Amino acid sequence: MKKENEILDIVKNSLEDGKAEDVVVIDLRGKTSIANEMVIASGNSDRHVISLAQRVQENLKAAGYKSVSEGETRGDWVLIDAYDVIVHIFRPEVRNFYNLEKMWQAIANMREE
Repeated sequence: MKKENEILDIVKNSLEDGKAEDVVVIDLRGKTSIANEMVIASGNSDRHVISLAQRVQENLKAAGYKSVSEGETRGDWVLIDAYDVIVHIFRPEVRNFYNLEKMWQAIANMREE
């Protein structure tokens, strides 16, 4: 649990330091096997999205954590997989189009049967 909390803190601090907008953390523990936490944030341009993604990955690497990513070439949506934390960084219009918060919040709010 300590590792996951540290990774989540690094992600959140990196996004805050990079001036990410509308950062949302969704707790997925016990709801899906893909991750325990999902972080969704916006950058105000392609360049800002790419910069935020690079900052997150550099800070994770500096702390000794590996991550994999995709989407840096276009910069409209970058996905970072960092252990049990999944990070989505979008341009605002792309974020609105896919509306991941609505889908994943519904899953996070489901009760265990």
